[in-house]
Amino acid sequence: MLSSHVSSGPEPVLLFANRIDIRQVLPHRSEYTLLLNNLENAIALDFHHSKELVFWSDVTLDRIMRANLNGSNVEEVVSTGLESPGGLAIDWIHDKLYWTDSGTSRIEVANLDGTHRKVLLWQNLEKPRAIALHPMEGTIYWTDWGNTPRIEYSNMDGSNRRIIADTHLFWPNGLTIDYAGHRMYWVDAKHHVIERADLDGRNRKAVISQGLPHPFAITVFEDSLYWTDWHTKSINSANKFTGKNQEIIRNKLHFPMDIHTLHPQRQPAGRNRCGANNGGCTHLCLPSSKDYTCACPTGFRKTSSHACAQSLDKFLLFARRMDIRRISFDTDDLSDDVIPLADVRSAVALDWDSKDDYVYWTDVSTDSISRAKWDGSGQEVVVDTSLESPAGLAIDWVTNKLYWTDAGTDRIEVSNTDGTMRTVLIWENLDRPRDIVVDPVGGFMYWTDWGANPKIERAGMDASNRLVIISSNLTWPNGLAIDYESQRLYWADAGMKTIEYASLDGSNRKVLIGSNLPHPFGLTLYGERIYWTDWQAKSIQSADRRTGQARETLQDNLENLMDIHVFHRHRPPVRTPCEVNNGGCSHLCLLAPLPKGYSCTCPTGINLQSDGKTCSTGMTSFLIFARRTDIRMVSLDIPYFADVVVSVNVTMKNTIAIGVDPQEGKVYWSDSTLRKISRAALDGSKFEDIITTGLLTTDGLAVDAIGRKIYWTDTGTNRIEVGNLDGSMRKVLVWQNLDSPRAIALYHEMGYMYWTDWGENAKLERSGMDGSGRVVLISNNLGWPNGLAVDKAGSQLLWADAHTERIEAADLNGANRRTLLSPVQHPYGLTLLDSYIYWTDWQTRSIHRADKDSGANVILVRANLPGLMDIQAVDRARPLGFNKCGVRNGGCSHLCLPHPTGFSCACPTGIQLKRDEQTCDSSPETYLLFSSRASIRRISLDTSDHTDVHIPVPELNNVISLDYDSVDGKIYYTDVFLDVIRRSDLNGSNMETVIGQGLKTTDGLAVDWVARNLYWTDTGRNTVEVARLDGSSRKVLINNSLDEPRAIAVFPKKGYLFWTDWGHVAKIERANLDGSERKILINTDLGWPNGLTLDYDTRRIYWVDAHLDRIESCDLNGKLRQVLVSQVSHPFALTQQDRWIYWTDWQTKSIQRVDKYSGRNKETVLANVEGLMDIIVVSPQRQTGTNACGVNNGGCTHLCFARASDFVCACPDEPDGRPCSTVPGVVPFGPEITSERSQTPPGRIDTSTTKPLTSLEEEEGKHNKSKFTDPGLGNLTYSNPSYRTSTQEVKIETIPKPTMYNQLCYKKETGPDHSYTKEKIKIVEGICLLSSDDSEWDDLKQIRSSRGGILRDHVCMKTDTVSIQASSGSLDDTETEQLLQEEQSECSSVNTAAATPERRGSLPDTGWKHQRKPSTESEV
Repeated sequence: MLSSHVSSGPEPVLLFANRIDIRQVLPHRSEYTLLLNNLENAIALDFHHSKELVFWSDVTLDRIMRANLNGSNVEEVVSTGLESPGGLAIDWIHDKLYWTDSGTSRIEVANLDGTHRKVLLWQNLEKPRAIALHPMEGTIYWTDWGNTPRIEYSNMDGSNRRIIADTHLFWPNGLTIDYAGHRMYWVDAKHHVIERADLDGRNRKAVISQGLPHPFAITVFEDSLYWTDWHTKSINSANKFTGKNQEIIRNKLHFPMDIHTLHPQRQPAGRNRCGANNGGCTHLCLPSSKDYTCACPTGFRKTSSHACAQSLDKFLLFARRMDIRRISFDTDDLSDDVIPLADVRSAVALDWDSKDDYVYWTDVSTDSISRAKWDGSGQEVVVDTSLESPAGLAIDWVTNKLYWTDAGTDRIEVSNTDGTMRTVLIWENLDRPRDIVVDPVGGFMYWTDWGANPKIERAGMDASNRLVIISSNLTWPNGLAIDYESQRLYWADAGMKTIEYASLDGSNRKVLIGSNLPHPFGLTLYGERIYWTDWQAKSIQSADRRTGQARETLQDNLENLMDIHVFHRHRPPVRTPCEVNNGGCSHLCLLAPLPKGYSCTCPTGINLQSDGKTCSTGMTSFLIFARRTDIRMVSLDIPYFADVVVSVNVTMKNTIAIGVDPQEGKVYWSDSTLRKISRAALDGSKFEDIITTGLLTTDGLAVDAIGRKIYWTDTGTNRIEVGNLDGSMRKVLVWQNLDSPRAIALYHEMGYMYWTDWGENAKLERSGMDGSGRVVLISNNLGWPNGLAVDKAGSQLLWADAHTERIEAADLNGANRRTLLSPVQHPYGLTLLDSYIYWTDWQTRSIHRADKDSGANVILVRANLPGLMDIQAVDRARPLGFNKCGVRNGGCSHLCLPHPTGFSCACPTGIQLKRDEQTCDSSPETYLLFSSRASIRRISLDTSDHTDVHIPVPELNNVISLDYDSVDGKIYYTDVFLDVIRRSDLNGSNMETVIGQGLKTTDGLAVDWVARNLYWTDTGRNTVEVARLDGSSRKVLINNSLDEPRAIAVFPKKGYLFWTDWGHVAKIERANLDGSERKILINTDLGWPNGLTLDYDTRRIYWVDAHLDRIESCDLNGKLRQVLVSQVSHPFALTQQDRWIYWTDWQTKSIQRVDKYSGRNKETVLANVEGLMDIIVVSPQRQTGTNACGVNNGGCTHLCFARASDFVCACPDEPDGRPCSTVPGVVPFGPEITSERSQTPPGRIDTSTTKPLTSLEEEEGKHNKSKFTDPGLGNLTYSNPSYRTSTQEVKIETIPKPTMYNQLCYKKETGPDHSYTKEKIKIVEGICLLSSDDSEWDDLKQIRSSRGGILRDHVCMKTDTVSIQASSGSLDDTETEQLLQEEQSECSSVNTAAATPERRGSLPDTGWKHQRKPSTESEV
């Protein structure tokens, strides 16, 4: 029989699992390729040759995966209910996947995509491992290395199971079938042998019995056996008949596991018993020896020989902490099936509702209640706020309500089944509520409480008639169940180790089961049986519900068993008064025992009106507080404190300050990460952002409900501002001598605003609400004054200081200061209402209350709230005070702001009030306009505060250059990210693109306001171009001898054009406005001339040099040159107004100015602005003068260019279809002829208009420095000279300046014409970095100013700074906590030793909870 089969087709490949990867080896060559890597723990594998798929099991992830044989398209096939899937096999004829699991002791089958999964064999299996299929014969073979090791086979439908070997086996690990030789081979790792036998187990014989330290898996091909060995970490081979010719194919492997020969011969064709139509089966078609069987997925019953039920009718539902499972009662195998759910971390309580096929569960790790259909679809979270340990759950299936207990908050709550209209039912005298059941028939609910005095209680489902029904002989009463038929209540007690029952009123108590119950937990009834879970026995058991006899174990070896229920479709229908019109209730209709039958109730915090049916529209009196990622309210209308989330449909990152407008019922808040102030209605609707620019860290906010204004402090910008409630008419009120302003409080009737400042010299200040009459009230013995409140009734100020750990009070003028409360740990927000003060505390993570006058009677309002920030107390019923501006807005055109003796009119930031002291212009008269990449802003020069105001132009990406046209009032700007020139109105509206193509890097822009032309430089194309202001008639004026043209300026009255070039040979040039008579004005002693401006009065040119660090000037001919300022760090652009020169500086990130005559009186106008670029002045004095082009475009059809003594007409480079004439006043007829030369006035041959343009190709050739040369760079831009380039010449200065400072793309190039190197850099998102400059970059990063309590060495490091968290995005609570803890350790003043004493005992019954509340199991 020694026939040797010669293979046809490709040479065989060995495919093997290697734990962390799957690899291929060619046996006769050393080729060794990786198929899949980064795996966790790949053990078993198989392949499907014709579909080119590989399947493997991962015992760390407990999943079965598949991928294409080329390694692509990895996906999960089976992801639930696996424990140790050690073997798998593919039926390549019927396209099925079989696998063994030694953890669940099952063999299962599914389609290749994991659907229609079925437990095939589950009885008398211990540790099944290797599995092999013979699809041509319709059989399965497997090994089992349990206590009685054996090799078995059965048909592929599970029938006809036989043992074929059960002697001399210990660890039968690997198994393979030789289809051609009709034999099977297996390895035994304990006996160190490879054996073979016929397919029926006869003729068994050892093939190899030496050199096998620990064989694991085996495969066969032609005349060879191949196997893996754990001990030698190798793949070996030998002759399959003789066991000779042993050789090592590959060793030093990571951890070789399963192995297969990848070859079509290992998967020969065979008859598909199921044919083309799946054998007519609705689900699985499984082959048997002769025929096939239709089979159903686990738990589904067969409705006919070929069909399965579409859904489950009854099943046992149980929670296992990390998963929720079901055991179908429709079939007899009682296999458990995991419901495929996401993010189940610690499921405890369960219930179900067959009406919508929903299963509900609580999770005490995520503190949430969720639901999903019984098959796992439609999963959603129902409740996820203000839960601490929801351990009991019950569905009222009649009125669709969800009831739950919470052992952390000690409450019983109810809501609709979708989580809406949630309310607290019971909040007093609950100690450790656990399970809850409801009886909609009788209208009662029952719950267990395993606290200090264990008890079982009942109350109406509306919380009426509460009564303790069992209170003796209880230790840990856990599960509860109601038997509606016999009107009995059953419970399990894990301390007494019993299951007992009693009548529904607690009488006739009896023990049902009193033995062999180590730790019963969940309990449920169905039919004649009672079912329970046991933590210690790790099993689900059942017994007769009347006698306790006939005990059975349904499942054992299940860790972490929790609640249990039977899902069925026969819950009794009940008629209730809530059916009709919701019982007349506006919100919740809750069942109650007769006689009343029901009662109406309202969502948490809202009162029921006197009719007993309708709820108030909202809370009248409440606390509202910010918690970084949400805003919550606590009603003061009701007898208990419960927080409710304001459900704004927006993501909050770091909500800090909060204010309320009681009149409209809106909440206002600031988010220091999003840098916005927003508002919404108290029910979460009507959300809108009201301030979105110019904020850094808005720590304090106050709503003036009487005057309809919002006030805020910003500790980043050090400003206090005011605006209308919609954010309009924003005005800076206080901007000097502020260090870190935080809390702000208003007293409209008195006209005062008060604020705290926790800067270097902490203080409490007051001014009029218009910013006038500012005085410091208190400046000694303050550390971090965080919270501030005005007590109007008691005429006093209250504040909380987290550094001195006090809450203090003083009169409204700062006199009679006294300590109200000390110590308080780390107070942040402070507010008051009626006779109480309330405050938030970062350290206790709680809200506290005390008496306002004495500080006595401190109580905890709400605990366990990490990230607490500001808090406000509101009473909407209280009338607002008298509005000082009530009559016609005080006669003011814009803002009317109160002060102590009346009010004053005010204008938005930067605008002067007119002489009438009532009206304002719409914009300032003289102001700076500057660009900073993603914004264009203005700084008024009419007022002294020099605050920047954003101009809301849309779609700004990387704005470099600006100019302004005073005739139409438009801003023109270049955006080098989009490569466009655009314009918009001064208020940001009517934005349009003027030039949209053919631009590379437009660094300079100038408006000729007389001739209505626009000039620009393009340092990418090395051109100076011109067009009409609307973008038409575009023309290249200059395109030779330009290297890096940047700034450009026009002098229409003189007909001059000026520009700078910071290329290899830096220069400043002048030409006529038509490009003629070009002349170099300055080309010596010049580094990087970045900015250029003209002083039209003194007729001088000013420029900044960012390489030589100076500002210089000369006359219009380049003569009379003088240095104005010689020590500036990295100036970029400059402008002139009146006697001042203003410039932007990249290094100091500021706008500065000096006197233009003396170069003295240097001042910083605005500091800390990232990405500063161009700056211009808008002023009535700036764009004056006229010339011949000013009237009727000089008679030209297209372009009109003024020159020193005359003007010329010119035509665009591209004809635009309109006839063009270069003779003023002549419109040519017929087709356009652009022969410009012939028509130029005599004596004025103008080179620039007649010189033919070089083609773009030549141009690109000449200037191969184009920023596109390096394809890896993309098309972004900016540092100097070109937000991209810098000369590396040696600079004689004290500190060498890294080249990174002046530029924007990045590449090194050495041109043929010059021997030095130019490095270019690109700044994307404002970060520029040359590879060689890492060290300088690090130094740079170090310098970044760091504010807040962190660096203040005279204060202990118990940092109190919102900015810490704000600056790092939003830290989560644990990080914040760590911060606080780390800082405490350096703080002598903080006493961390005295931990709060915990509530009693240890070892909680809640084996799932991280001791949030300790318990008493140990006392028993």
